Amino acid sequence: MLSTRQHTGKRKTILMFVGLVAAGILLNILGTKLNGLLGLPFYLDNTGTILTAAVGGYLPCIAVGFFYNIIMGISDTATFYYCFISVLIAWAAAFFDRKGYLYRLPHVLLAITVFAVFGGVLGGALTWFLNGMTPGEGIVAAWTEGLTRFTGMPLLPSSLIVNFLFDLADKAITTAISLLLWRLIPRRFLTHFDVFKQNVAFRRPQKRRRGFSLRVKVLLTVGISTTLVAVSAVLVCIVQYHSSTVDEYIIQGREVSRLIAEQLDRARVEKFIADGERSAEYADMQQMLQSINDSSGEIAFIYAYQIRPEGARVVLDMDTENLKGDKPGDVLPLDSVMQKNIKAFTAGEEVEPVITTDEYGWLLTVYEPVNDEQGNICYAAVDLSMDRLASSELSFLTRIISMFLGFLSLILIFSMWMADHYIAEPINRITEVAGSLSYDTPEARTESIERVRALQMNTGDEIENLYDAMVEQTESTVHFIGEVEEKGEQINRLQNGLILVLADLVESRDRCTGDHVRKTAAYVHIIVRQMKRDGVYADQLTEEFMQDVVNSAALHDIGKIQVPDALLNKPGKLTDEEFRKMQSHAAAGGEIIDKAIKTVGGDSGYLREAKNLAAFHHEKWNGKGYPMGLAGEEIPLSARIMAVADVFDALVSRRSYKEPFPVDKAIDIIREESGTHFDPQVVQSFLNAEDEIRRVAAESSDD
Repeated sequence: MLSTRQHTGKRKTILMFVGLVAAGILLNILGTKLNGLLGLPFYLDNTGTILTAAVGGYLPCIAVGFFYNIIMGISDTATFYYCFISVLIAWAAAFFDRKGYLYRLPHVLLAITVFAVFGGVLGGALTWFLNGMTPGEGIVAAWTEGLTRFTGMPLLPSSLIVNFLFDLADKAITTAISLLLWRLIPRRFLTHFDVFKQNVAFRRPQKRRRGFSLRVKVLLTVGISTTLVAVSAVLVCIVQYHSSTVDEYIIQGREVSRLIAEQLDRARVEKFIADGERSAEYADMQQMLQSINDSSGEIAFIYAYQIRPEGARVVLDMDTENLKGDKPGDVLPLDSVMQKNIKAFTAGEEVEPVITTDEYGWLLTVYEPVNDEQGNICYAAVDLSMDRLASSELSFLTRIISMFLGFLSLILIFSMWMADHYIAEPINRITEVAGSLSYDTPEARTESIERVRALQMNTGDEIENLYDAMVEQTESTVHFIGEVEEKGEQINRLQNGLILVLADLVESRDRCTGDHVRKTAAYVHIIVRQMKRDGVYADQLTEEFMQDVVNSAALHDIGKIQVPDALLNKPGKLTDEEFRKMQSHAAAGGEIIDKAIKTVGGDSGYLREAKNLAAFHHEKWNGKGYPMGLAGEEIPLSARIMAVADVFDALVSRRSYKEPFPVDKAIDIIREESGTHFDPQVVQSFLNAEDEIRRVAAESSDD
């Protein structure tokens, strides 16, 4: 359960947040009202947003930008659709505040420009789409038309330029007012709101992670889930909007086509075909059709055809502004729709409305049969232009997407705050304490238990369960530390046995061996870890195997203990006999470790890999190595890894018979020997870890 102090602190935080957001929204509204009273061509509706960014950071700032548009949208629904623009400006304001850019003049100018890009350019583009590809009304529209006439530019770029210039002035005034108010607020009052900045901060991780942080995972989960739901909803809305609009077009087309059909009978149709435009009734019919056409902006063509297999005979055809109608009596080829439904047309049956796209545009055609007792006379038809539907759907889609983006931004920033405050921070505290625990001494173990208990995680959720498990685990670790120490003693006996076997060989060691084995062990450690990351030999690279290889790396040249010092440290070239003697250290090393295995007893992976390293690290991938002439994967994996580390260290190290090679040259040699001397996959992992290899080589050279 939460303590009384914790409850009080949470209530205070909530009240501060609500108060700050309410003040920011009120300031935005006052700016809008002041602009209206003064009759300025601006908005002044981001004053509270920018001030809230300076005071409280991301979360309250974005809440102000979002809810201001929601509140103002109650009286002016168009304001709803500019939610995303306000949220973008809020994001930018909070970002510039965090960078300290709101308090230095050059950076303030940059911030004002970014605000104007969001408000003027993006906002102008949004207005363009919302208004059906037009710049809207008012002084901005007038200036846009003037700029277009003066420069010859299309309306859209002219509109964006004018919007940007007006918004640049608007954001300059708004930012100046906001920063002036911020200067007037007492510093000690502002410090109370730092809690919001601390909990929604883009902090860099103290420890490098292999994957995404919890915050990113939460944001991805929320963002993707919300987007999927929104996309599904948008698709449903668009389909429904399209379907309902098409239905309205069909209803309108049926009404017009039926009205025309009522004016036609067999005698009138025959007279139109025979007399054509000379008929007075035909002129009257044309006038009626023109009147119907003028009553609706969607009607593109009105006509009546006798549709037969041999063709479509024109009964009447309305002239339009851009196209004169066909003459009565003319026979036109059947289009694809008529051909497909010729049986229905011939029989005078109902034909479903059809949508087509051709040289006449995107049209919805509605047919109405004209029949009498003798059968089908003709079909009255109306083509309705669907162009308005396209612009309406685009405007509708723009509204939905704009609203969704505004909601998504608010949801993401709130999720970020929640993830930081209720997930990341508690886990970080647990991690910090867990990383500092020590069990080396009885005092350290007692202190570890006290530190864990002092966390007092009372979150009431899975994190509290994690904390409880940590407490139990810490106590269990302390209670059973004796068992751990006993296991440690067993390991010590194993190591002591090895030390006893090697004790009589110390005197004959190469004087360079100590430094060499330390460095090769470091290189081996880097290579095996990189191989694990690269996913090569995944079935063999278990944690136990890697640990055994790293631990036993220092023993790879143990056979050199049986090589005389004079030979080991000879400055000149070895004779053939001397070289064979030097080569014998590999087999000798295997025999020494085998003796250690027999002395210690049991199945020690550590010593088994030590034997492989000592005996086979001079084998080559192409089978030309020694002592056994093994090739490819016949060579134990640990020995193939050691081969790369051993040769590289020999190249970059000073020896009695040579100067060290530069690291670049040594790396090139390793690369060139891939597939001949060395296992190509081991070499590739070595090269992938080049930065770490260089660091160890540099440390060694410094030594």
